Amino acid sequence: MANARAVKMIYGTAWKKANTAHLVSVAIQQGFRGIDTACQPKHYDEAGVGAGVAACLNGALTRADLYLQTKFTPLSGQDPMKIPYDPKAPLSEQVAQSLAASLQNLRTTYLDCLILHSPLANSKQTLEAWRAMESLVAGGGVRCLGISNCYQLGELQALFHSALIKPSVLQNRFYADTRYDREIRAFCRQQRIIYQSFWTLTANPHLLAHAAITGLASHYGRTPAQILFRYLTQSDIVPLTGTSSESHMREDLGIFEFELAAIEREAVDALL
Repeated sequence: MANARAVKMIYGTAWKKANTAHLVSVAIQQGFRGIDTACQPKHYDEAGVGAGVAACLNGALTRADLYLQTKFTPLSGQDPMKIPYDPKAPLSEQVAQSLAASLQNLRTTYLDCLILHSPLANSKQTLEAWRAMESLVAGGGVRCLGISNCYQLGELQALFHSALIKPSVLQNRFYADTRYDREIRAFCRQQRIIYQSFWTLTANPHLLAHAAITGLASHYGRTPAQILFRYLTQSDIVPLTGTSSESHMREDLGIFEFELAAIEREAVDALL
């Protein structure tokens, strides 16, 4: 059975719109077993993800072989015209309605991970949403919980120490403005929280063009993107890739065909 710790790279489905189902099917056919989405019609076609997954399930590939994670997106992150739950309902009910919509969209009876898309306006509201998510784990509809877009170490620590069910996943933008979450990643390692990176390539053209990366790419006969992704996976980071290119999907999964030496990883460490 797929779980968060077993998945080393995840296919991200934001902004795929009408092409979502097709691209999810292609990604699974190419070998992706982790899929990320959100109950946020503003940026995701969650039902399209469900259709893409359903098209791939057969005797050789079952739901248990896949890791599906989606997100509860608070009102601040929703399109006011496309809110997938009752905006006037209590927060706990919003979370429950969002899960129900996700399960229907994804054509599944459970989620491998439910992620809080971002902290709420204050720690009290964030914990209220988390408590509601914890109840969904108790109810059997969710296997584990996570949080996204959490860039303050103190905020993550407060949630971790208050949570009855500890966050298993932190999914953050991976970029220089946050110093690549060095302190947060250290806390994640200490507490065995899986750190997932998004915007990994788009936000880092300077890394991809750096001689330390391009030199390794030349040495291994790989692309700079493959070198960065491989460095991350060997550093206990699970990158998301949202490519719409079938050839890039193959390249992304091809990173597991080689390993960077410790001294080579240290050279990339120095860039972050």
